[in-house]
Amino acid sequence: MPNFIEWMGYLASLIVLVSLVMSSVKKLRWINLVGSLIFAIYGLLIQSYPVAIMNLGIVVVNIYYLYQMYQKKDLFEIIPLTDTTYLSHFLEVYQKDMSQYLALDMDLSAPDLIRFFVTRNTIPAGLFVGRKMSETQFEILVDYTTPTFRDFKIGQYIYRDQKHYFKDLGFQELITKPGFSKHPQYLEKMGFEATTHNDEVIYRKKI
Repeated sequence: MPNFIEWMGYLASLIVLVSLVMSSVKKLRWINLVGSLIFAIYGLLIQSYPVAIMNLGIVVVNIYYLYQMYQKKDLFEIIPLTDTTYLSHFLEVYQKDMSQYLALDMDLSAPDLIRFFVTRNTIPAGLFVGRKMSETQFEILVDYTTPTFRDFKIGQYIYRDQKHYFKDLGFQELITKPGFSKHPQYLEKMGFEATTHNDEVIYRKKI
């Protein structure tokens, strides 16, 4: 039966393996750092110094790139969508992932919708679609971030840094329905509050 040290090696292997399936580069670096650190300790305990040295090197590399990520200033920009050609392509590529979080049962090319991409360092990283519900209310239909950039920064940019975007259009409140998976948790993190309207749970946020 494996002893404690062997179990440590198995655990380190599992953590490193898990890190490789992360879609977020930042999560990959953090999880890989933990796995490599445990591997380095494991190497020292079994006196396999090449294993220990190599994994300590990986720890240093992960720390370096994480430092670079946290120091880097991202450039965000809202790009209004007037032509739906690229929107159709974007939806085709990300439809499967989007359906895990949102109900895609509406026509996102309808002319009465407000649509925009959020670019992050010039890369289309988020799609936002909504419509006017009243003179003061705006309903969010789609608030989606691609897996690579799913670290809440897109949401913070929209709801904190760009809240004047909605105010300039005359809106005072944002409303949306909870999606699937971790979507309600995301809404709460963005400052939305759950409430009941016509026996249906919706989320609201004053702007």
